[in-house]
Amino acid sequence: MVTVSVGVYARVLKHSEAAMACLDVDPALLLIALGILMFLITFCGCIGTLRENICLLQAFSVCLTVIFLLQLAAGILGFVYSDKARGKVSEIIGNAIVHYRDNRNLQTFIDYGQKEFSCCGGISYKDWSQNMYFNCSSENLSRERCSVPYSCCLDLDDHTVINTMCGRGMQVLNYVEAREFIYTNGCNDKLVNWLHSTLFLLGGVTLGLAIPQLVGILLSQILINQIKDQVKLQSYNQQHRSDPWY
Repeated sequence: MVTVSVGVYARVLKHSEAAMACLDVDPALLLIALGILMFLITFCGCIGTLRENICLLQAFSVCLTVIFLLQLAAGILGFVYSDKARGKVSEIIGNAIVHYRDNRNLQTFIDYGQKEFSCCGGISYKDWSQNMYFNCSSENLSRERCSVPYSCCLDLDDHTVINTMCGRGMQVLNYVEAREFIYTNGCNDKLVNWLHSTLFLLGGVTLGLAIPQLVGILLSQILINQIKDQVKLQSYNQQHRSDPWY
């Protein structure tokens, strides 16, 4: 219910379709679907156990097995195709730059990433020219023409009041001149390196999630076998109830 609530909140109140235009799947819808799926699976396990219903327990066990296999496949594919992450990261960052001003939440997210990784743009700070407000074309009448977001600026934490116009006109400067005021290196490589460094952590988290699933599968199968044995015993007792030698 919490997962579904967060997904509905993000979808209805935060207008995530605009904020997440740079992604292939809307995270809000993903959370809603995940919450509903979790509820259905746990409903089968809980009610199946309380009512000793073999069908519900089998459904619970099969669902957990499928999820475990999908996690295993995703982990293997993640390690095998980890080198292709660079292209996907570049695509996501490029779309995020284009939609930077479309939504305040997306803008905050990008600013946080650039400050956290000390980077600017995708490949370089000049990638911000892809944004309609920051591009250097003569048709652009924006006050932010040829600028970069303030999160690209150096030493933001050293000032009590942040100068949000510190990136103004930085795209017309060359790398040597711009590096005195902003981060000139792009975020693609830094984000890819961070993803590679967290692969083992992600693997550990996946393993930690898989262990309870395996325990659930094992316990549900044990309970199913116990129920079947109990049914057989009751059937045997009914068949021999009229037997005088029983």
